[in-house]
Parts: sequence; structure tokens; C-alpha cells
Amino acid sequence: MINKEIAKIFYQIGEYLAMKDIAFKPQAYQKASQIVESLSQDLADIYQKGKLSALKKIPGIGKNLALKIEEYIKTGKISKLEKLKKECPVNLEELSTIEGLGPKTIKILYKDLRIKNINDLEKAAKAHKIRKLFGFGLKTENNILRSINFAKQSQGRFLLGFIEPLAEEIVEQLKSLKEVKKLEIAGSFRRKKETVGDIDILVISLKPKKVIDFFVKMPQVEAIYENGRTKSSVRLKYGFDVDLRVVEPECFGSALQYFTGNKEHNIALRTYAEKKLFLKINEYGIFKKGKRIASKTEEKVYEVLKMDCPAPELRTNMGEIEAAINRKLPKIIGYDEVLGDLHMHTVWSDGNFSIEKMAKEAKKLGRKYIAITDHTGSLKIANGMDEKTILAQIKKIKKINKKIKGIKIFSGAEVNIKQSGKIDVSDKILSKLDWVVASIHSAFKMSKAKMTERIIMAMENPYVRVIGHPSGRIIQQREGYELDWEKIFKAAKRTGTFLEINAYPGRLDLRDIIIQKAVRSGVKLVISTDSHHKDQLKFLKFGIAQARRGWAEKKDIINALSLEKFEKLVNKGKKSYL
Repeated sequence: MINKEIAKIFYQIGEYLAMKDIAFKPQAYQKASQIVESLSQDLADIYQKGKLSALKKIPGIGKNLALKIEEYIKTGKISKLEKLKKECPVNLEELSTIEGLGPKTIKILYKDLRIKNINDLEKAAKAHKIRKLFGFGLKTENNILRSINFAKQSQGRFLLGFIEPLAEEIVEQLKSLKEVKKLEIAGSFRRKKETVGDIDILVISLKPKKVIDFFVKMPQVEAIYENGRTKSSVRLKYGFDVDLRVVEPECFGSALQYFTGNKEHNIALRTYAEKKLFLKINEYGIFKKGKRIASKTEEKVYEVLKMDCPAPELRTNMGEIEAAINRKLPKIIGYDEVLGDLHMHTVWSDGNFSIEKMAKEAKKLGRKYIAITDHTGSLKIANGMDEKTILAQIKKIKKINKKIKGIKIFSGAEVNIKQSGKIDVSDKILSKLDWVVASIHSAFKMSKAKMTERIIMAMENPYVRVIGHPSGRIIQQREGYELDWEKIFKAAKRTGTFLEINAYPGRLDLRDIIIQKAVRSGVKLVISTDSHHKDQLKFLKFGIAQARRGWAEKKDIINALSLEKFEKLVNKGKKSYL
């Protein structure tokens, strides 16, 4: 799919236009970027079937944007971006990865300090030049240095949500070969880690050379690092690497086990096998006194090790080995067990589709209920609804519920938690909503103690059901604010407030380790997509994967309740699930 590349280009064009202080156009390009990235259908396929007229039918894509998509399909680039890059004296794409830097601040840094890239930025910050600029200061300079270190750690890794469709593309092509008898993706992708460095594919085939030859000649391949008899490593044009191993049928289970767990899991497992059971374990099997005794399936490998087989998402050395030995592994939430999606946006705020279209798409995906949670008033950048509009939307949802059968739509809102901890919508209006998600969208730099107090105060509100994207992190862009999680968990239990696992690939907030602590504390969680486009509703699976990595079970997830039970929870009000 070319959607990701075009989405990235549109976003970059928006950034360059913003740096030139051009009004309105930056927002239009950035919204187009979001629309294109969320499409489930390949833009190249849409164009092939209906040319320019088909592209113009995509909601939010007018003639001007359609022409640029056509240009990319025909030439592999968009001249508008190339022109803007030549006109711009700085590496905007690179500098924009630093938290807190946008087109306007980058412009100031260039004008006053001639900063063109991250190297220039780091040198200036370490020389204490940035703190002297008007509007920056010591705190900003320290934040820039911390963000540079954070950006360095993220290099070479890709969002799971970005990698998945591309990996599936490769898998489908390989599966089309009659020589491929079995195929599995291993590594961090199989563990569903938030970011993935590369893809490891294991294949069973009796004709490895044919499989390897096909693999290295696929159209997505940009460079070949290794081309052996049973193993090949390539770089794809998308920027990441793929390793393919062809293994014997007898060794497939042990190879899959070996290449799935992270390093810490594998070391701990190997140590346990050697010290407790006097067994050797490697990618070819489990050996006792030099004789292989298990290798064909993962289940058999773990069975010989006298333990249950942990789900791939659990193999991170977070206590799963001990739990597996003691037969106490959690029955983690299944990918088909979440029945509702309780955080999404429509054209009533900053979404791209109507309530009705979002509901129909959710129904198609098997959801039994959804909550419409458009942004509220004080978030002007997201076209937040005022109180009069919220009441009008409640009426609209009641009408739509009568029209669409097979799915229940709950009225809701994503309200803003002010610096004081108060909510930006009156309790009088909140009381009329079925579902209220409260989130922080500003003032991220508060101290740990004050930020914790701020969220706890929001939890005290009798109508706030969920704290949305609780840590505020954006993967590879923002670390998130510091919180006293023990205090947050206690307040959540005391007030009957749920914490959200935000399934949007760029957030996946909460982190797995925090989910695990929340579950152990008895805190109830909600998995929601935070969708702004109907095609983003499919992101729910990433939130479920995150919950599984955090050891969450069905009983821990509120929207795994049946519609009947969830409706009772809504009607009884807050604290009804304590």
C-alpha cells in the first residue's frame, strides 16, 4: 500500500506551509494525511479502478489533493513537497520529531541560532544558547535535550500499526507459493510490541531455494543483505528489514519458540531448563544428554519443560515463566471478546465521518455497542462542541438508534481536564450523557505530584467514567507525563473510574507494565480506539494486544461486558461496578 507514504508527504507539506505562516492550508494537508493513512483500501487500487474521479470521491479529498495522489502514483513523488524542501533552509522533518518543536519554534531557532538539524540543535542546547532566547528558557532547553535522547532511542523502530499491513502483504505473497507448507511471523511482531525493529518470518518448505529466490525478488525489496540456502535478509522500500528462515518441519516448533520470546525470556527459560531439568534448549529443539526430545510444536517444547505454554504476548520475562511452571498463567483477554468501542470522534468535532457511518462501520466489525465521544468546548483546535451542541448531539443519537438495528449507540463526550483538575463542561450537561471520557490535552509539563492530583480531581467528578490516554504518551514523539500510579489506582477504585487502554497505534496508552500493575491493583480498564475515521475502528486489535501484554483478562475489561450488562452499568451510574 502507498497510503502511508502519501500520508507522510501530506503531513510534511502541512508542516512546511505552517513554517511559512500560510493560513488554513497546513490544517487541510494534515487532515488529509490522517484520512489517507486511515483508508483500508490502497489508493493505487482506487486510482486504477476509477482514475482521478475515484480519488475525488474519497471523503475529505478534493481535486487539488487528488491530483497530488495521482502524481505520486505516476512518478513516486509529489513536486509540491520537493519545492517546499528546496525553499526551506532547515531539515523540518528531522527537527519536528523533537517534542515541543513545531514550525513556528523551528523558524525562531533558525532565525536566531541558524539551527538546521538535530545536530545543530543538540550543540546549541548543550552550549546553553537556547535558554537565552525569548520564550524558551532553561526548562525548555532541558526538555529539548531529553527529547533528543528519546528520539535517538526510537531510531530504527516502527509502529506496530504501520508494520502490520506491510507484513501481511509480504505474508500473503509467500503463502501463495505452493512450496510454502507453513508460515509464521515471530519476534517482537508476534509479541505485538508497540514498536518493531524488523520482521522475522519462519517457513516450512521442502524446497527452500525456490522460496528464498521468490522472497528476494519481491517488488517490495530494496536491498539484499544475505541470500543463503535457508536464510535471507532484505531491506524493504518502506525502510525496515525482513529476515526469512526456512526450517525443517521437525524443528518448526522449537524455532518458533526461540525466535518469539524476547532475549530476557529466552535467557530465563534456558537457565531454568539447564539448572532445574538438566536440559539444553535452542532453536533446533530440547536436548537431553545430546538427544533431541522435543521440537515439532511450541506446546510440546513447553510441555517437556513442565510448564504451560505462555501466549506470545506474555513472553517478555515479566513473571510468565514462574506462572507457567506453577500453572497460574492468566486467561488473557481474547481478540474477539471486546464487544464495544467507547471512544471515537465524528464530524461533530474533528472526526471525518458522521455518527451514522461510524456506527455502521462498527457494526460491520462486530461491535455490539459504541459511545460517540466528540471533543468539547475548550479544545478549539479539535472543533470542540459547546454545551448547546452537546445537547443537540444527544437528540441526534437517539434518532439514529431508532434507525440502526444490531448496535447500540451511547451518547458521550471527551471532555478536557483543566490544569486545576476541573472539567470544561458543567455537571448539568455531563449528567445527560451516557458516557464521559476525561482527558488531558494541554499543560503536560506539570510536576508528578501536581499531575497526579489533577487526574485524581477529575476522577472525583461524579460523571467522569474513564480517564482517556492516561499517561499522555505518544510513541516516538512524547514520553508522557510522570504520575504516581499507586495513587491513581487507589483513586480509580475508590471513585469507580476506569482507565483507558487507547488502541490508536501512535498511543497504545497505557503501557503494558502499567496495565499489569493496574490489573493486580484491581482497577478496571476500557479498550477504545479513539478513532477519527471509520477505518481506524479496526485498531481495536492493537489495544487488545496491549491488554494481553499487560496480563489483562476478560473480567478486567469493562467493554468485554455484554450489551445488556454494559447498559445496566451505564444506567446505574458511577461506582456501580465496584
